[in-house]
Amino acid sequence: MTRERVYLFDTTLRDGAQTTGVDFSLEDKRAVASLLDRIGVDYVEGGYPGANPLDTTFFSEKRTKNAKFTAFGMTKRPGRSVSNDPGVASLLEAQADAICFVTKSWDYHVHVALETTLEENLAGIRDSVSAAREKGREVIVDCEHFFDGYKANPTYALACAKTAYESGARWVVLCDTNGGTLPHEISAIVREVVKVVPGGNLGIHAHDDCGCAVANSLAAVEAGARHIQGTLNGLGERCGNANLVTLIGALKLKDGYASRFDLGVSDESLGQLTHLSRQVDEILNRQPNRHAPFVGASAFATKAGIHASAVLKDPHTYEHVEPESVGNVRKVLVSDQGGQSNILAELKRLGFTFEKGDKRVSRILDEVKRKEAEGFAFEGADASFYVLVKRMLGEVPAFFQVERFSVNVERRFNALGEMVTASEAIVKVRVGEDVLISAAEGNGPVNALDVALRKDLGKYQDLIQDLELIDYKVRIYQGGSDAVTRVLIEFSDASGDSWTTIGVSANIIDASFQALTDSMVYKLLKSGAGL
Repeated sequence: MTRERVYLFDTTLRDGAQTTGVDFSLEDKRAVASLLDRIGVDYVEGGYPGANPLDTTFFSEKRTKNAKFTAFGMTKRPGRSVSNDPGVASLLEAQADAICFVTKSWDYHVHVALETTLEENLAGIRDSVSAAREKGREVIVDCEHFFDGYKANPTYALACAKTAYESGARWVVLCDTNGGTLPHEISAIVREVVKVVPGGNLGIHAHDDCGCAVANSLAAVEAGARHIQGTLNGLGERCGNANLVTLIGALKLKDGYASRFDLGVSDESLGQLTHLSRQVDEILNRQPNRHAPFVGASAFATKAGIHASAVLKDPHTYEHVEPESVGNVRKVLVSDQGGQSNILAELKRLGFTFEKGDKRVSRILDEVKRKEAEGFAFEGADASFYVLVKRMLGEVPAFFQVERFSVNVERRFNALGEMVTASEAIVKVRVGEDVLISAAEGNGPVNALDVALRKDLGKYQDLIQDLELIDYKVRIYQGGSDAVTRVLIEFSDASGDSWTTIGVSANIIDASFQALTDSMVYKLLKSGAGL
């Protein structure tokens, strides 16, 4: 059976840029466009030329090799000709393969937001699409608020979609702009629209305000649409857009879709999906969602003992797809809910080899449970678990010993008379026969301690020179006035590897110190350092 083609339209660089806390630089945009081009999406919407200098510069040249580089903007303004509209002119001047026009399709918005007539709005669609077609551009029309508009006035909403199609738009995209439509409504309405606009020219643009953006996109495909708009990692204003990463996983791997539909994303590119998702978060300096479908660090993680035992026997017992298919990995977590099956699986993953009856495994399990009773949580701190096991096996050399440290925080006036808070740390470290004392200032007590610790480690200094602290988290374990503090610190090095360590103490500085030193020990072990 011939599979039907479904086209993927990415709007990370336009709609995704409206995410709170996300600000793309020009270089960020170039990098993300390149990633999207390689993964195999069909359209990359780069932004809104003419709306701001960044997007105008971005469209000064074509930024994709395979995907159709797409410019976004409004249809002509009411009361002026298309040739006299500066917004349309900016779109036609952009170095883009396609133009995506957004238009009103809810009569309420036409009257209130545009303050024009319903017929003038339809004329704006006709004239704008025709002008872009005359310039040789492929045209996409986003019918904003389509589903709300259809519920209020189906005749007019359908007229907007039909006008766009009959004027020459390649795709007419139905937008759930407020994100409040549910899957059964999407299905019913799209089935009505395909009576007016062929499914091969129909798209869906869903927002996630009800948590249904992915489900709504799939419902639209089931109802006949063949074009899906979304963003990487579900970026977007308010609750975000349909997550294109999740949609790729579902369309490529789930039987109901993989056998019926074809994407521009190859199986090889699918295997890079996890890397793509995390690389975008890295570009934006965001923490990846551990629980994201398909690509999250916890997507194939098992914690409960009976589940872990079953996964070790046959992964299909608790996995809906193979993690390797999307570039992810299986993890059986170490926790007080797990038994020897969990421990053995985690030890194997980290490179240790034990037989099930090995008494050392029982001792390691007992130690993990003892530590977790104190507040440790190794399921998110692989490196600390690795160091713990190596220490229990007597395989951690005495690289260095911190004989003492002190951290001072002082609030004072600087030379300009400004009130500032200064932090400094002093660390005394013994490396073999050498005693080294280092002092450092930092933008906080933990930063000062980190810099001082890594300032001079004698003969091991070259091995830790490329360490970079990339994330620091504090959690309160069993709160109260005497609460225990749990600190998680993530480091990376020049090889691109990253790892997380944990420290637990009633004192946040002491907890941080534990995690910092564990990270350094892990790095030295990883580097193969010896005495």
